Amino acid sequence: MEYNGVKIKWYGHDTFTLSNGNLTICIDPYKLEKKIDADIILISHNHFDHLSNDDLQKISSEKTIILAAKECLDQIKVKSNQIIGIEPNEEKSFSDILIKAVPAYNLDKINPETNQPFHPKQDKKVGFIVRMNNSIFYHAGDSDYVSEMNGLSPDVFFVPVSGTYVMNAEEAANSVLGVKPKIAIPMHYGSIIGSDDDAKYFKKLVRSCQVLIPTKE
Repeated sequence: MEYNGVKIKWYGHDTFTLSNGNLTICIDPYKLEKKIDADIILISHNHFDHLSNDDLQKISSEKTIILAAKECLDQIKVKSNQIIGIEPNEEKSFSDILIKAVPAYNLDKINPETNQPFHPKQDKKVGFIVRMNNSIFYHAGDSDYVSEMNGLSPDVFFVPVSGTYVMNAEEAANSVLGVKPKIAIPMHYGSIIGSDDDAKYFKKLVRSCQVLIPTKE
């Protein structure tokens, strides 16, 4: 897939790359089967399927910039010279790329072992807005449909659809109405939980924008 000169590739689960030919951003690398030359890696939170040191070691070097939710910093075990923490609503710029963290948390997805949300708001887990090639890409991370999403109006919205730990397809379709993207791309299925059927149902429900179901690299 490509949008305004930015190539979008999906590697399964929540892992995407955005590349404009000069720079490649990889979001939440997990169980990679192909080599990625990443200039910037974004990590939304500290769960194993988003912060995977095995995958970070495959695609990072001392020159790679790793931008991660602050809760991740003491768990990252790679040799990058630039490991930077970020909290919700903070912004970082790299050359002509602007990256902003957006809150990502659960409202009603409760862990029965702790009686707390799987993704508590107080943990400051994040999604990411990436401004690249004068376009806005929003990766929601692991989140429910929360009020902070409303009116973000990205060009491309990467939205979880599997349920259990994140929005289900119906909740994700509702979030599209608030986020107001031009294009929505479902994610968070086909690996830990969820299936192609969740992505297809999400596409069936959405009427306010174009939905692209990604093909895994």
